[in-house]
Amino acid sequence: MSLLPNKGFLGINARNLLFIRPYNPKKAIELAKDKLATKEKLIKKGIPVPKLYHVFTEKSDLENYNWKLLPNSFVIKPRFGFGGKGILVIYGKKKNTWVKPDYEEISLEEIKLHILDILEGTYSLGNIPDSAIIEQKIKIHPRFKKYVFRGVPDIRIIVFKMVPIMAMLRLPTEESEGRANLHGGAIGVGIEIGSGITTHGYLKGEIINQMPETKLKLNGIRIPFWNEILFLAVKVQEITRLGYLGVDIVIDKYQGPVVLEVNAYPGLEIQNVNLLPLRSRLELVKPLKIKEIAKGVRIGKELFSEDIALDIEDISGKKVIGRLELVKIIKGKKKYPMVAKIDTGAWRTTICRSLKEKLGLSEVVGQKIVKSVFGKERREIVEVTFSIRGKRRTTHAFVADRKEMKYDMIIGRRDLADYLIDPTKIDPKIVQRQIKKETKI
Repeated sequence: MSLLPNKGFLGINARNLLFIRPYNPKKAIELAKDKLATKEKLIKKGIPVPKLYHVFTEKSDLENYNWKLLPNSFVIKPRFGFGGKGILVIYGKKKNTWVKPDYEEISLEEIKLHILDILEGTYSLGNIPDSAIIEQKIKIHPRFKKYVFRGVPDIRIIVFKMVPIMAMLRLPTEESEGRANLHGGAIGVGIEIGSGITTHGYLKGEIINQMPETKLKLNGIRIPFWNEILFLAVKVQEITRLGYLGVDIVIDKYQGPVVLEVNAYPGLEIQNVNLLPLRSRLELVKPLKIKEIAKGVRIGKELFSEDIALDIEDISGKKVIGRLELVKIIKGKKKYPMVAKIDTGAWRTTICRSLKEKLGLSEVVGQKIVKSVFGKERREIVEVTFSIRGKRRTTHAFVADRKEMKYDMIIGRRDLADYLIDPTKIDPKIVQRQIKKETKI
């Protein structure tokens, strides 16, 4: 379930019809599905990828392979796997067994059985016979060590037409068994494109600001090598010729940024992680024609940087707000928080009649006949004091029956002189209230 309003939100059908079908050639999609072919192509172009140790294509390979050649830690994955299924992370080795991230020991025979499952197509699309890849396990960068459970975090970048659109950090947990899989229990963390600094976390449909157990803050983490990561993601798009893709990048302790995977059908959960609608960003980039990687990176950072909003606020002296805002109605010494819709199509602010009664706004200061979708009607006017983002204002608001409407209050143009409106901006506090169903007084 999406935590976002429908406007600007990208669904699966729209993603496939509007962005994958027109911009991703079939040959490029087939290449992305084949992890081994993709790895080989990226290597030829000088792109850093995890070192390949071995590829198993037949059952006989299991008995003929010299298992002593493997290092103490490695990763096994299906060549044509999807959604993180079939990936086995080996964290270390004991005398006669290996150890998984959850500390569970696994024998050589169990590893062979897992590879057999891969060969039989257990984890591939359509259950077609597959190959098993054994590759290097990345050494975690010190910046992330205290945030993960015996795994390596990765960074997902959505790239469209040579422009980085949105990004998130995925932190493995004990529940996710050391894998950076959100559906498996990993934590997603939004990344601000312009700065490479994290914003907040997301775990199982809930917005979180701290690690559940350690209470470490998830906002303010500066991603190392951020410019290089964005450049690398766009370079991968240029090589693969996928116009719309997700690039998964890990940061190795010694090698720096390394491309882990390429996805021609990247998931849409990144919108919930960032509390930002993806479609509006894609539509913004759609008319652009960019041929240089550096230019694409620069445009992405400029278009989708929170710093721009801050610069605008500094220059104009006005706060940048979204189309939904957390408003506090003030009555005496009490404050009543609620979500209000910012409606530049309306001149005067309006509150629902039921809200007027709950707040005890009994004094009517005027009446006026107005035109609405229901025809002409006489509306009462009451005095309301409220604040948006710390700015307090007293206004004369209409009273209307809004019980069939989603929001009990709309803020009209006459009360928006001190603000600039960005329709893509979403306050995380609003999403939290929507999740907990606390938007009604």
